[in-house]
Amino acid sequence: MWKVDLSDIIELQANIDRLEEKKKLLDAKRPLAQVALERLREAINVEWTYNSNSIEGNTLTLNETRIVLEDGMTVKGKSMREHFEVTNHHDAIAHLEKLVISDSPILEQEVLHLHSLVMLRIEKDFAGRLRNAGVRIVGANFTPPNALKVPDLLSELIDFVNANEMGLSPIVLASVFHHRFVWIHPFFDGNGRTVRLVMNLLLMRKGYPPAIILKNDRKKYYDALNRANGGSYAKLVLLMVQAMERSLDIYLSLYPEMEEYRPISNIVAESPKRYGQEYVSLLARQGKIDAYKEGRNWFTTEAAIREYVVNRKRKRK
Repeated sequence: MWKVDLSDIIELQANIDRLEEKKKLLDAKRPLAQVALERLREAINVEWTYNSNSIEGNTLTLNETRIVLEDGMTVKGKSMREHFEVTNHHDAIAHLEKLVISDSPILEQEVLHLHSLVMLRIEKDFAGRLRNAGVRIVGANFTPPNALKVPDLLSELIDFVNANEMGLSPIVLASVFHHRFVWIHPFFDGNGRTVRLVMNLLLMRKGYPPAIILKNDRKKYYDALNRANGGSYAKLVLLMVQAMERSLDIYLSLYPEMEEYRPISNIVAESPKRYGQEYVSLLARQGKIDAYKEGRNWFTTEAAIREYVVNRKRKRK
């Protein structure tokens, strides 16, 4: 069983602890109202499909993605492949949701089947099949392993996740899986969409909502994966934590007693003498305050900023 050095993520433990506390809070509030939960699930699944496809170059907008899925319409000027990428991914999520109810270890056949759904009607000859030749990835700082090694490497990774001998938290384990899967690059195409599905299968089986890596974070995402190739996981884990925090906050927002998250610019405008927008935005990007991203804007609460300021003052004493 291979090992991984995670010494550089120690500074993120407070962020990970905060996620786990939010999950406990969400668990304590369940069951959610079924109507509200179903609407939120549908909205998140559309976002998930849009962002995951956009990271890979699909040019359909969020609204166009919704039209394709909800109205069954085609969008003028967009290729049939892009339409199939949308419907395929949405079908893969529907299948994944059936897999979530099982608490069994992740199986290689589940990974292969999710890939087959992602690639259906696009590259059907290779859908659900491991690559049998070499590949090169433009812009990456590594070359994927020889195709002959792929079956054993994938099995080894799945065994690593199922055993979890290092006792990693769900978010860290999913991050390590995410990187290693991308490094193995088991398929000719569809690796990114598949790994983001399987990563969420791991998390959702532990009771978490899906973590959605945003299209606007594409450059940061690829940089984090490249850093992980060099042995540094901090950037990737932070990105995963922020993606999960956004999802948890969205689910918790269904409850009226929860404090509302607002754009940092709005909070700063109300208290210009207390907070600077650049400073608070930097704290959000670095994961030092409870915050999440929507598009290019960061959202937080005034309580989260106050808590950080108070804790910093305590440390100085």
